[in-house]
Amino acid sequence: MITLTKAARLRGELTVPGDKSVSHRSVMFGSIARGTTEITGFLQGADCLSTIGCFSAMGVEIENDGGRVIVHGRGLRGLRQPDRVLDCGNSGTTTRLISGILSGQNFCVTLTGDASIQKRPMKRIITPLRMMGADIVSINDNDCAPLRIQGKPLQGIHYQSPVASAQVKSALLLAGLYAEGETQVTEPALSRNHTELMLRYFGAEVDSRDATASIRPADELYGRKIHVPGDISSAAYFIAAGLLVPDAQLLIRNVGINPTRDGILRVCRMMGADLTLLNESHDSAEPVADLLVRSSSLKGCTIEGALIPTLIDELPVIAVMACFARGETLIRDAAELKVKESNRIRVMTENLTAMGADVTETDDGMIIRGGRPLHGASVPCHMDHRIAMSFAVAALAAEGETVIQDSECVNISYPGFFEELEKIR
Repeated sequence: MITLTKAARLRGELTVPGDKSVSHRSVMFGSIARGTTEITGFLQGADCLSTIGCFSAMGVEIENDGGRVIVHGRGLRGLRQPDRVLDCGNSGTTTRLISGILSGQNFCVTLTGDASIQKRPMKRIITPLRMMGADIVSINDNDCAPLRIQGKPLQGIHYQSPVASAQVKSALLLAGLYAEGETQVTEPALSRNHTELMLRYFGAEVDSRDATASIRPADELYGRKIHVPGDISSAAYFIAAGLLVPDAQLLIRNVGINPTRDGILRVCRMMGADLTLLNESHDSAEPVADLLVRSSSLKGCTIEGALIPTLIDELPVIAVMACFARGETLIRDAAELKVKESNRIRVMTENLTAMGADVTETDDGMIIRGGRPLHGASVPCHMDHRIAMSFAVAALAAEGETVIQDSECVNISYPGFFEELEKIR
């Protein structure tokens, strides 16, 4: 656990770790591409290292010196049957995306993960992959990992997804690389599109129109150089801290601002934040910018609908921001928060209430009545990295001491988070 106190000011310039979604995909797609993929800015977090471990176990040579990752791809059909169960750790991205790839192989493999992964819903990929002809089974017959996948010939489908989920969409598009005919996925709202952008960058025939993504089967993908932008989900904690702490000015360098991920920026503007984008550019098919954040007086707003998939991982820290805003903030259409590493709706409601906030849990979100002063508390994080970092931000604007329990879970996505926080105080 770690203890934090109120900050009088925040000043400085920082670069957040590489985008987790892009890091995962760069290793996966590089592994099934022909030739070498060189990755800089790779996130050296536990989740992304799980992806490296899985593909290494299937015969892919991957060099990782901490600053650069080089993937020696084996081609679309060059993966080997592993001699052990593949351990996805705490990573839902690894588990779901790799299932799409493995469904089209010519061998059998078992996927597992930690206790959290073994409770997270996998039926959302099992059902559509089976529609494509995949032989994928929940070993404990509970629609969760461990999963056993026997590679089979696949057939393209047009799937109407009941959820806007980049992981579901990506699993099917990756299976579609191996399928006969076209594979299409239509979502109720557009989820993050890193898979579509990067697959196209690697040479796949991918089309995106409105909320439908489609892919044609591929003969080969080809290795590329990738620079991973800073993760906007990691930047979100410093954005929030810069807005909430008085006398704060932070410059966050090289942050990915993909429009399917930039909901946090849109909410900040709705709340009246002093936030400026500088030096906008494109890098490896992803848009990036520097973010200048200054202390702001925030107001409540409503967050719902198609905005939700663009900020699903940032909703916990947005809830913290709402506690310090004038008026009421309503978060709805966010039932997906219940099936993350923890039930984030319940955990945020309980912990914010313990700190003195006026928060009501709803079936699909929260009602937050801002303006009440927060005080320190001891907050359990349920080994959820985004909960831990959100309450670190709350602690900077709350009176007294706040104890963040099981704080080491931040290493899943942001090793060195607390050290970075200290540098700008």
